[in-house]
Amino acid sequence: MSQLTPERDPDYELYEPEPARDYEPIHPRSRWREIGKKLWAPIAGLGYLLFKLKAALFALFKFKVFATSGTMLVSVAAYAWIWGWKFAVGFVLLLLVHEMGHVLELRRQGIPASAPLFIPFLGAVVGMKQMPHDAWREAQVALAGPLLGSLAAAGVWAAGEAFDSNLLIALAFTGFLLNLFNLLPVVPLDGGRAVAAVHPALWAVGMAALVALAFLYPNPILLLVLVFGGLELWHRWQARKDPAAADYYRVRPWQRLAVGGTYVALAALLALAMSATHIERSF
Repeated sequence: MSQLTPERDPDYELYEPEPARDYEPIHPRSRWREIGKKLWAPIAGLGYLLFKLKAALFALFKFKVFATSGTMLVSVAAYAWIWGWKFAVGFVLLLLVHEMGHVLELRRQGIPASAPLFIPFLGAVVGMKQMPHDAWREAQVALAGPLLGSLAAAGVWAAGEAFDSNLLIALAFTGFLLNLFNLLPVVPLDGGRAVAAVHPALWAVGMAALVALAFLYPNPILLLVLVFGGLELWHRWQARKDPAAADYYRVRPWQRLAVGGTYVALAALLALAMSATHIERSF
């Protein structure tokens, strides 16, 4: 006999097609892709603008003021790492005034001069297209920097006394020290270029003093000045018998007295100013 199995519902649901949707499904999007799309438009616009203005920008950056301001900012950052940004800004500005003294005197003599370029921990330099006519004029260029720089330091000192600011007084002390150090009679320092109008033999005195200073207070900067000073001294000593060099160092007696008197007086005043602005450390 056969036995019939009764019909029963299946254990799974029958497939039924989904009704058509009138919208697109939402897919997850990368956040970085969205940010990139938002940033791309302004970047592309800026690039197009720079492309259109490239000639004007190239001409603009040829101005020496950008080289000066850029190296100033680098120097401020370097000095701020040691002294803090307030002192660093003031110190770099004092350096700028010092170097501008050289620039103004060079241009007064009709000698093309570059804007100051700052070198962290080494100061700043001014480029000359040519040497002054003689040692007398070179001495004027050399002394113009410390003279103007000392006046700037004196102004900072006066402001420090007026506002009772130890920071400004300490900054003035550093400015006086900077200008006094530059009066060492060693080329390429300002003092070495100035005393050439008095007598080149003073370079030997300056070298001896610098050697003693480097021995007592070992410092990489002193060693660099000593090396460059020694090379420049040797070069000038080798060229001493050249007729052109003899004409260059031919200076009238009153000019020697003027340079020597200015040099000694300025050095003495700077030493006194340093003594007056020295602040004892309390730590």
